[in-house]
Amino acid sequence: MNWGHKLLIVILCFVGMMAYLVYKSARADFQLVENDYYKNELKYQEVIDGTKNASQLKTPVRIERSGDKIVVQLPDEMKGEKINGSLWFYCAYDSKRDRRLLFSPDSNGAQSFDTALFATGNYTVKLEWTSNNTAYYKEEKLSL
Repeated sequence: MNWGHKLLIVILCFVGMMAYLVYKSARADFQLVENDYYKNELKYQEVIDGTKNASQLKTPVRIERSGDKIVVQLPDEMKGEKINGSLWFYCAYDSKRDRRLLFSPDSNGAQSFDTALFATGNYTVKLEWTSNNTAYYKEEKLSL
């Protein structure tokens, strides 16, 4: 085998490897955190303000697993107030596991969710709520 044949084999191997990489990259599944991330990025100041408001509460918001329930407990100072908001259970590695739920706690400032609604895994719970025209935001990790 002369040097011309060896060069031809190297070039064919290189072209084959490049074709394989192009094929694999074209079939890759790229998941964005949110489909309209640019619009949400512009509203990020609201998240910053809500986090600041939540940090100024006397006691922190608790999001914890209790048996077969996930309990979200607001501070005592919010008991009896009209509160509405939303919860986003965000699973970073699989968007099919994400869940968006309405947050409407009882008069004690608590709301519970059944763990059967969720697949096992690690979630980031993003809680947004409004009370007395003040927006609040809390983000916490949760393993199910």
